[in-house]
Amino acid sequence: MVEIAPRAYRSELRARQALETRERIVSASARLFATQGYQATTIAAIAREAGVSAETVKTTASKAELLIAAFEVTFSGSEGAETLADTEVANGLLDLPDDVFLDTVLTQITTANARGHGLWTVLLGAALSDPVVDEALRRILEHRSADYRGLVSELRRRDLASPDIDDSAVADALSFLLSPESYQQLVTQSGWTSERYAEWLRRAVHAEIAARS
Repeated sequence: MVEIAPRAYRSELRARQALETRERIVSASARLFATQGYQATTIAAIAREAGVSAETVKTTASKAELLIAAFEVTFSGSEGAETLADTEVANGLLDLPDDVFLDTVLTQITTANARGHGLWTVLLGAALSDPVVDEALRRILEHRSADYRGLVSELRRRDLASPDIDDSAVADALSFLLSPESYQQLVTQSGWTSERYAEWLRRAVHAEIAARS
């Protein structure tokens, strides 16, 4: 008699356990990279933080890959997504009515920046010396640019942006305004409250999508 079901069950169990182990390692990596930086964080330290062996960490991902995964999961809730629309951050946004769409987008991305800005700084620094991180950063920035071109198109479709704007220029401006960099500079470095930052961001974005005189 062929034993199919038990084997399938064991296979599913191993896959689930492997996923849970990876998630624990990525979470541990995120905590350590955010507090200690890239160079000071070792595989051994990640293993201790995650409660696994160093060999388990090594077979899960390289140090560079763990930094990339840590940022993606911390910022968007998803690892390896091609676009922001495919992540937890954007879940359900396109289904929202026009009158709350933009404000909800701003709130979601501001919250993501609050979570991820520290790791973003670590990612930028690591990219200067690690070619794997540098390539990932290039890919992330390309996806960011595409995401904001898509946002401008969506705002146009909903008649929330002026027909007179330069779509490419506005997408570039939104990419900066809604970036972890702007959050880092104004909230972390300059000491703005989250409320002040959110209000500034709302005014700045509305100014960009309005008609120019």
